[in-house]
Amino acid sequence: MASPSRSVFPFIFMLLLVGCSARPLYPLPSRRHNGNRQPLQTFRPYNIAHRGSNGEIPEETTAAYKRAIEEGTDFIETDILASKDGVLISFHDVCLDDTTDIAEHLEFVNRKRTYEVQGLNLTGYFVVDFTLKELKSLRVKQRYHFRDQQYNGKFSIITFEEFISIALDANRVVGIYPEMKNPVFINQRVKWPGGKKFEDKFVETLKKYGYRGSYMSKEWLKQPAFIQSFAPTSLIHISNQSDLPKILLIDDITMPTQDTNQSYWEITSDKYLDFIEEYIVGIGPWKDTLVTASHNYLQKPTDLVSRAHARNLQVHPYTFRNENQYLHFNFSQDPYKEFDYWINEIGVDGLFTDFTGSLHQFQEWTSPSSTGEEDANKLLDKIVFMISKFKRKL
Repeated sequence: MASPSRSVFPFIFMLLLVGCSARPLYPLPSRRHNGNRQPLQTFRPYNIAHRGSNGEIPEETTAAYKRAIEEGTDFIETDILASKDGVLISFHDVCLDDTTDIAEHLEFVNRKRTYEVQGLNLTGYFVVDFTLKELKSLRVKQRYHFRDQQYNGKFSIITFEEFISIALDANRVVGIYPEMKNPVFINQRVKWPGGKKFEDKFVETLKKYGYRGSYMSKEWLKQPAFIQSFAPTSLIHISNQSDLPKILLIDDITMPTQDTNQSYWEITSDKYLDFIEEYIVGIGPWKDTLVTASHNYLQKPTDLVSRAHARNLQVHPYTFRNENQYLHFNFSQDPYKEFDYWINEIGVDGLFTDFTGSLHQFQEWTSPSSTGEEDANKLLDKIVFMISKFKRKL
């Protein structure tokens, strides 16, 4: 076994000193060996495949997730909804209209409905009005017209369990990052035996496939997962059912929370962060609320990242997209400049991206995977994590 290099020990000493006064750092492990599977990297910000590699392949499909894994993502991200017969599916919109060929299925023409969703009346074909068998008869298409259309009609909607199997079948450890999507609406429209809620079925599925353990625990590193939601009450509801790390998603400043009707300013206040930090390990804000823009130029960053880090909360902003219409002028239409800004200047801990390959290449060029000091970095991980847990108790 190789011994840690001497250069590591001064760093350990500094780490112990800093841990008592500055932001409690999250463990920064190097490569670990878990059987024959390459373990999850956590020495640099997480590459989170937003709905898979959906910049290339239609979102939330098996092919999009497999492409993301091939391209080096750390986590594959999905949105979980429920069918009419109570099966959990991986699909983003409560309506099928924008990303499936539902309009071509004349047998379903009488299924169009108008429902209230998050205070708005939406009209369309809703997933909750279709059984899983019916949903499986549809084919997924690319959401954006300016992206590759060649895969339209080739892939079906997948279930939550099928999504999980993609990660578990990968040739390396790949984390999952599922969202409890629109839980208020789902609980209104779909019922399960025994009075169980959507959130309960969500956790049951994770447990069925062995997902458990607090952040950076041995169990978690074996099968990493973050649970995310825009609904704080859903995260609180499952807090006694699962110790998996949870992320509170934060919408635009104009959007209240879907369950508690709280404003952006309320849920990002110091008072609320002090409350919610007992239930979550991080926040997932829309990136333009962390650094606002004017005339497509980024302005001065807000203090939300620093306030979150002061509470030992990670920050995983969304969504990073390569196309010019999503890049602020500050970055000269170069997504690598955008990655550099958010990682090295703003200091985020993970990035939701539609283009996992681009982010992976950028990170490999700027902070390549470590291969030489596994044991030393593993020791550092444990020390930092112990410091973090100690500070939370103070």
